[in-house]
Amino acid sequence: MALAHEIAVNGEFRIKPVELPEDSLEKRVKDIVHKAFWDCLSTQLSEDPPTYDHAIKLVGEIKQTLLSFLLPGHTRLRNQITEVLDLDLIKQEAENGALDISKLAEFIIGMMGTLCAPARDEEVKKLKDIKEIVPLFRAIFSVLDLMKVDMANFAVTSIRPHLMQQSVEYERKKFQELLEKQPIVFFTDSLDFVTQWLEEASDDLMNQKYKNSLPAAGGAAGSGDATMLSPVAVQNYAYLKLLKWDHLQRPFPETVLMDQSRFQELQLQLEQLTILGAVLLVTFNMAAPGISSQADFAEKLKMIVKILLTDMHLPSFHLKDALTTIGEKVCVEVSSCLSLCGFTPFTTDQETVLKGQIQAVASPEDPIRRIMDSRILTFLETYLASGHQKPFPTVPGGLGPIQKELEEVAVKFVRLVNYNKMVFSPYYDAILSKSLVRS
Repeated sequence: MALAHEIAVNGEFRIKPVELPEDSLEKRVKDIVHKAFWDCLSTQLSEDPPTYDHAIKLVGEIKQTLLSFLLPGHTRLRNQITEVLDLDLIKQEAENGALDISKLAEFIIGMMGTLCAPARDEEVKKLKDIKEIVPLFRAIFSVLDLMKVDMANFAVTSIRPHLMQQSVEYERKKFQELLEKQPIVFFTDSLDFVTQWLEEASDDLMNQKYKNSLPAAGGAAGSGDATMLSPVAVQNYAYLKLLKWDHLQRPFPETVLMDQSRFQELQLQLEQLTILGAVLLVTFNMAAPGISSQADFAEKLKMIVKILLTDMHLPSFHLKDALTTIGEKVCVEVSSCLSLCGFTPFTTDQETVLKGQIQAVASPEDPIRRIMDSRILTFLETYLASGHQKPFPTVPGGLGPIQKELEEVAVKFVRLVNYNKMVFSPYYDAILSKSLVRS
């Protein structure tokens, strides 16, 4: 289920070659076993006359691997491989002292060149420069392993459209099986965390609507219809709450567990965008009006701040220290731009004020930071409500400098949410049909 989910939601999903940690026990054992195997082959080939038992087994493995790369229509190539790498014939040649192992290797390399992806051409070409048989066979298997990964990724790309059609029902079915068979291990048996998550979203929205429906001066409150909530609105708001989740203190809702790392990543990206947007907003507000319209300068300043915020996700990162550095750098860049554009340079007092405003962004309660955060969530909420079918909604004021980055995050967020809705909407509908009625 996890693999099908990964392929469905991650358009960039790729299978990667296994790379064991350099000092791991597994790698040491693997290296020892491989060395023993290749040493044995080298010993057999050095005998007089040479013994080809190991070599023929390797040719058989290579033959099966090459055949596995073929598509049904590759009849000519299949016949070539079967004919040249005929193990019975090769054994007879070995027994009669007529086996030319170098000629077999030459055919294998040529066939690999025919079947490999363009990205592997250089690796296959290098095989031709290896003259000793044992290192050559070892290198052939190394390149074949890479070709297997390429073929697997080709298969993933090919089946993705078909998998998308089936994965929703498949994932829902598997989830239900896990829920019924092993509720204690994987989930609470009644999806308590999902229920709590959705009910909190419903309560938050209800409180917002109630406040908005209060009369301006002492009259009667709005009608009951004014505070009616739709299940879709509650679900959308619930997904936004995942972008503010306390992952250390609160269990993640059961239906989004497989995507917890993705929501964490989106949360970190949005936090960085909030800080970036707030810094740019206070900077452009302090500078001369013409500064923010200088596209090259605005982009340069954004890149500088982004680079200095790159490590925000690391435990060792200190936002206050980073913002102090950012304040110094921003003042230098703004003063330089003001001079080049013929504006009056910043006074010392203005620089002090700007640095102070930038440093204040470190606090989650900073008014500018809260404004940026609220507007970012409003943009995401609007885009999510649009059903991902329309162009991006208009970016709220102050978000212009980070529009490109925000839209990239929005696409990832909405794609993730829409897929999760398709899989788990029956569970959400059942929960909300009870909680909204009670409300």
